[in-house]
Amino acid sequence: MVFNIFAFETSCDETSAAVLMDNVVVSNVVSSQLFHTEYGGIVPELASRAHISIIHRISLSALKDAGISVKDIDIVCATQGPGLIGSLLVGYNYAKAFAIAGNKRFLGINHIESHLYSCFIGKEEIEFPFIALIVSGGHTILFLVKNYFDYKILGETQDDAAGEAFDKGAKMLGLGYPGGPLIDKLASEGDEKFHHFPVSNVKENIYDFSFSGIKTSLLYYLRNNYPMYKAEKSTEGIPVNNIAASYQKAVIDSLVEKTILAAKNHNIKIIAISGGVSANSKLRSEFLKYENKGIKVAFPEKKYSTDNAAMIGYTAYLKCKYGRLTDVAFENYLYDSAFPRFNYDI
Repeated sequence: MVFNIFAFETSCDETSAAVLMDNVVVSNVVSSQLFHTEYGGIVPELASRAHISIIHRISLSALKDAGISVKDIDIVCATQGPGLIGSLLVGYNYAKAFAIAGNKRFLGINHIESHLYSCFIGKEEIEFPFIALIVSGGHTILFLVKNYFDYKILGETQDDAAGEAFDKGAKMLGLGYPGGPLIDKLASEGDEKFHHFPVSNVKENIYDFSFSGIKTSLLYYLRNNYPMYKAEKSTEGIPVNNIAASYQKAVIDSLVEKTILAAKNHNIKIIAISGGVSANSKLRSEFLKYENKGIKVAFPEKKYSTDNAAMIGYTAYLKCKYGRLTDVAFENYLYDSAFPRFNYDI
């Protein structure tokens, strides 16, 4: 029997709804809140209001694109966390109300878990074990994934996420927001050997990340070498392409080195990289080099790298197939309005 899954994602600044027939995505509608660009970052209250204003239209569009009606839906799911609480509440409560009104089964889905599985959207089965790197504007986490819903955190950022480091670095270089794609584009025309930015090592845990130091290093480099920047914060005359390439290299080197180290130390030959930063061209090219050394590398399709409802629906599919969910479990999800803390060591 094929299950029609209706999924919602509103954890930050994307409003998304998707329909899946089991593991197959038949529609995935995403509306990005581009107006945050003028503020240089996400404004939580404005994000929540924007979700409220558009979520119903997005849901109807997803159903229309899928060519099915409300009565055809079997399971409804939505992101339950982590994320901006106001944004989460919009999608979670809309989806829950939809499920209650239509007497549908409902599942709350973890956002991080969904990124982890986004590399495999469309697959009926996943090969285990693998090392997973989830890297985005809000998260940088390294997992050992032993089986379906059996994870262990090996390391995570102790301060800023990698995507946040790109955003703040871009701001110092006079670029826009979000900074990751802009730095990636400039770096493609720059010399990454122009300047050496430090790659941090966290002594307490070899798999942990830290990106606060590289931001400070960039700031002092600009102040100490370009008087116009120190006086007026002007980037005029500064070789932005070369600096962007060097800065990007330091961030990417840290991500690649620790991930490969984890794979070698655990004797694992499969690596999955997901999250918004996984779309970075430098990150992809550096990881793909290891395929020549016998390591299988998986990335999500770029349309599934950033936040989207398809990954939420696919995780719901995996929970239904491999998570041993019962009708009682579905009811508990339906009527428990709390956001349960996700246990990575299930």
